[in-house]
Amino acid sequence: MAARKKAANRYYSGPLSDHFDGTLFFNPDGRLPGRFTDLLKWQLSGKRSKWPETNPSPFPQAKPAARIDGAELLITMVGHSSLLIQTAGLNILTDPVWSQRASPFSFAGPKRVNPPGIAFADLPPIDLVLVSHNHYDHLDLPTLKRLKAGHDPLVVTPLGNDAIIDDGVPGMRLSAHDWGDRLDIGKGTAIHIEPAHHWSARGARDRRMALWAGFVIETPAGKIYFAGDTGFHDGINYRLMAQKHGGFRFAILPIGAYEPRWFMASQHQNPQEAAQGMRLCNAAYAAGCHWGTFQLTDEPIDEPVEKLNQALDNQGIPRERFRALRPGEAWDVPEIEHR
Repeated sequence: MAARKKAANRYYSGPLSDHFDGTLFFNPDGRLPGRFTDLLKWQLSGKRSKWPETNPSPFPQAKPAARIDGAELLITMVGHSSLLIQTAGLNILTDPVWSQRASPFSFAGPKRVNPPGIAFADLPPIDLVLVSHNHYDHLDLPTLKRLKAGHDPLVVTPLGNDAIIDDGVPGMRLSAHDWGDRLDIGKGTAIHIEPAHHWSARGARDRRMALWAGFVIETPAGKIYFAGDTGFHDGINYRLMAQKHGGFRFAILPIGAYEPRWFMASQHQNPQEAAQGMRLCNAAYAAGCHWGTFQLTDEPIDEPVEKLNQALDNQGIPRERFRALRPGEAWDVPEIEHR
């Protein structure tokens, strides 16, 4: 009997590649996401840690300057994978989520346990938004609508996600790209769209129909690497980043949502792997993200920080070089020798 024909991709059509089979995207030489039966096995295991209802940050909500010029690089944590990057006169947001829940519903799904580290009204003018993939804790249409209305930024995202955003936020300025693409945005700055080991879905019938990615921001103040969501994948993509870009002044690396390993390892690296990744990609400084705001997995709320510090100590990396940022925390990243 002939194989059943795959459903058409609702978000993207294009030529075959080493990570697109004509219908679905995949991780080259990598692992597919778990099956529904694996999801049920995990959800019914009863090993989920209990997070507090609220976990306020020790830092007050930040009020960033309108612009940061020259070689200064200021990073402010909003929460989860949402960070404000300010350098070279540009204001850039990564995976912005100001909603109360990382969910398609306003009444159910993972709820934030601390408010955004920057009140939306206190955002400086936003020039550019990087959206790494379409999971709800990264692509939040209500937030993008607010950004469109108040800032009209350019949104850079991997292939297929532009269709989702355009449908939910008509008129948003969008630039969709494949792995390996480069986008010049002016002021001596360019965005490189780079591989990550992950997957995508907004529902039960669109798995892997949109691409996932990390980004390298090439600026006059140095290169910045935002890895998006990623499994460690034997460090392959980290080595590729070092080979292609030489090294980084700063990296934003996920450290949370990693337990249980049998289910999460292919999609979310753990803190030990994040520390390895920092070394492999040759980053001078790094911030840990994807932890402490939305409970997505089993580990206790503060475990990523504890595990990260242990990993840094074990690998001989000074703790001040890799910080697990909390909402409202701002970091004036030191300059390094030219890379």
